[in-house]
Amino acid sequence: MNSIYLRKMIKTVALVLAVGISATAQAVCANPNLDVVVLGSGGPELSDKRASSGYILRENKKARILVDFGSGASLNFERAGAQIEDLQAVLLSHLHADHVNDFPALVKGAFFSERGRDLPVYGPAGNHAVPPLPQYLQRLFGENGAYAYLSGFLDGSEAFRFKPVTVPFDMKRPQVFSAKAGGFTLRAVPVAHGIIPALGWRIEKDGCSVVFSGDTGNMGRTLDKIAGNADLFVAHNAVPEGSADRIALKLHMPPSEIGRIAAGAGVKSAVLSHFMRRTENVKPQTAEAVGAHYSGRLAFAEDCDIYSVQSGLKTGSCAEK
Repeated sequence: MNSIYLRKMIKTVALVLAVGISATAQAVCANPNLDVVVLGSGGPELSDKRASSGYILRENKKARILVDFGSGASLNFERAGAQIEDLQAVLLSHLHADHVNDFPALVKGAFFSERGRDLPVYGPAGNHAVPPLPQYLQRLFGENGAYAYLSGFLDGSEAFRFKPVTVPFDMKRPQVFSAKAGGFTLRAVPVAHGIIPALGWRIEKDGCSVVFSGDTGNMGRTLDKIAGNADLFVAHNAVPEGSADRIALKLHMPPSEIGRIAAGAGVKSAVLSHFMRRTENVKPQTAEAVGAHYSGRLAFAEDCDIYSVQSGLKTGSCAEK
């Protein structure tokens, strides 16, 4: 093979790859029936009049992917008309109480469902501070667990199992994890959240994508790895702009960082959530700090809000009768 022909081949392959990457990057959301229901827009405080963190991604108003299930989220799960039978996967960002406290309620509720197929539960590997996902579930529902009477949902003696899938957590060499669930592509990346292993999640289908930041200060900017061209970016706003709280900033990103991510990734719409008292009453300042970087659509979530993935617009509330 002569060198001229080889160079032409290399250029052709490079062009094909570039076109493919560009097409992927510019994918158009072709499914108008996907939406996100905010089950909980609050954090760990018990004075914010909000449920703790939780979301469902629906298709044709059927719950498909559950992302976190903090305190109070189970009530809004019911209000949204969600059914355990319809879920394709449960995604846990991390094991802080305000993100998983209602998970035992989900398992108990499964006893009264008609589900007959196993349900995968994705969550992070553990460390010295928290157990890995399989051990966490065993401590809750194993034969010697806190809710041992529900152990059949782990050992297979009930109609189906909650099957743990551990997502690797390595902040030194962060890699994007990928999986498939019921026609959806799931992607996760390790994100910095103090000493707690935590994940950011991206869900894709039909050219549509929604990214959930989870709790993170985004040191190392690992969240950027999965944010590219997201149709909807659900970002947690638990720290105000200008905060001098060094501990809080290791756990949560300020609004300017949310704006930087959204602008750099070409996010089409952003929804802020996971408010705390320190961010609840400074929304104009938050919007200004985000807007200094990002000029796209920005919304502040309330419990039960429903957002179209395709348009980014709020389309209703699960609290409406």
